[in-house]
Amino acid sequence: MPDPLSRSLASTLQAARRARDLSAGALAERSGVSRAMIGKIERGTAQPTAALLGKLAGALGLSLSELVAKAEDDRPARLHRFADQPVWTDPGTGYRRRAVSTAPGGASELVEVELPAGTDVGFPPDTYTFALHQIWLLSGRLRFHEGDDVHELAPGDCLQLGPPAPCRYVNPGPDPCRYLVVLTRRPT
Repeated sequence: MPDPLSRSLASTLQAARRARDLSAGALAERSGVSRAMIGKIERGTAQPTAALLGKLAGALGLSLSELVAKAEDDRPARLHRFADQPVWTDPGTGYRRRAVSTAPGGASELVEVELPAGTDVGFPPDTYTFALHQIWLLSGRLRFHEGDDVHELAPGDCLQLGPPAPCRYVNPGPDPCRYLVVLTRRPT
C-alpha cells in the first residue's frame, strides 16, 4: 500500500498535467515515460522511482523538489523543524530525499539525500533545466556522472553542475553516502 506522500504525488502529478492542458499521451511523449506508467502513477497503483519523477517533473517544467513539495500540504514558514521536513524514499533504490528548505519551490532550495551503498540513480537533462545545482558531499563517497564527465567526490567536496546534461549519482562505497543539493532558480 502506498504511503500518504506517494498517494499525494499521484494526485499532484495529475493536477500538474491537467493544469498544463496535457493529455497523458502528450506527457508521455515529452517525458519518455510510457502512457501506461503515467496512468498507474496517477491512479496510485505504482510508486514512481526518483528517475521517473525526475523525467515527469522536467517535462512539466518543474524541478523534482517542486513536484514533491506540491504533494505536501505544508505552509511556508521561516523555521522548518527536522521532524516536519518531508522525506520521500525511492521504492526501487532506497534513495531518500529530505526537503530541508522552509519553502520548496522558492528561489533557493536545500535537499538532503542519502544514497544507499551500491546505488546508481540517473536523471535526464530536463531535471537540471530550471535550477542551478551544487552538490556538497557530507559523508561517504559519490561518483557523479555529468554527461561524459565523471566527478569523484569525498566528504566536504562541493561540485557546481554545468549546463543541463544526463546525470547519474553513484555510490561506489560500502556505506550510504549523504549529500546536500543546493538548487537556485535559473534566471528567466
